[in-house]
Amino acid sequence: MSQFSFEYPLLLLLILVFIACSRWCKERSRAIFFPHVHNLIAKKANKSSLLSWLKWIGIVSAVIALASPVVTKNYTNSKKEGRDIVLVIDSSDSMRQMGFDPKDIYKNKFDVVKEVVGDFIKKRENDRIGVVTFADVAFIASPLTFEKDFLRNITEMQELGMAGKRTAINDALVQAYNLMDKSKAKSKIVILLTDGIDNMSKIPFPDVLNMIEKRNVKLYTIGIGGPRDYDGKYLKALAKAGKGQAYGARSAKMLSQIYDEINKLEVTKMDDKKIVAHTYLYIYPLFLAILSLLLFLYYRNSKGV
Repeated sequence: MSQFSFEYPLLLLLILVFIACSRWCKERSRAIFFPHVHNLIAKKANKSSLLSWLKWIGIVSAVIALASPVVTKNYTNSKKEGRDIVLVIDSSDSMRQMGFDPKDIYKNKFDVVKEVVGDFIKKRENDRIGVVTFADVAFIASPLTFEKDFLRNITEMQELGMAGKRTAINDALVQAYNLMDKSKAKSKIVILLTDGIDNMSKIPFPDVLNMIEKRNVKLYTIGIGGPRDYDGKYLKALAKAGKGQAYGARSAKMLSQIYDEINKLEVTKMDDKKIVAHTYLYIYPLFLAILSLLLFLYYRNSKGV
């Protein structure tokens, strides 16, 4: 925000002094302000309105320059430390189950997840986000990117069955952690969502657990559906190894609340520094004052008034 002011505003009162003097001071008193000026100009100066304008423009401009006009601009320099987040989404056949959202019982789990994940992506303005989708196989649906519109479109385009029907959670986590290998972010997060039990991975659970423990990546796990739909102990072990938390969601509302909680836990760090910039403008009225005085002297001498 910019603000205009004067460094020495009391000097503006000199304008009143000049106005008062022009009205009540004797003619010869002008030598106090412009010594020996009678040798340069003729005696009939007060007969020209142009000369009067030039004189007062010069006086007022000079006083304004002495008062030092300045524009002060305050702004905040925000240093944001964003996070790299990989969303691991289950697209196995069990995600076709309906009734997860009481408001729309004909909507399947996968459609609900896409809506909730899309909302989560929208809220993470300063973070890079990637997406890994899995079923029989795990693949990178989107690399880490700041393009949130692109991410939401990619999420909406995901379809059940495109990666198979079964569940390969371990393989999906390996893909997600490999995606983090090139990340230079100080904070790295993986959020795993599934409604099933691993029954298709080529990589054994102990190897995945060892990988998670060695990496500096926080892992959140979310199981959706009833307690029998997913392996709660398995998801808790993964989250513990990744120094994160394990959640369970029995409805669309609970799932949305979980993502909101993760969003609050992983707030983007901001370092705000207030900066004040001053722009001094005295050079402009000073230039105008000098120009007016020169024109004043030239016009009086050339016209002989």
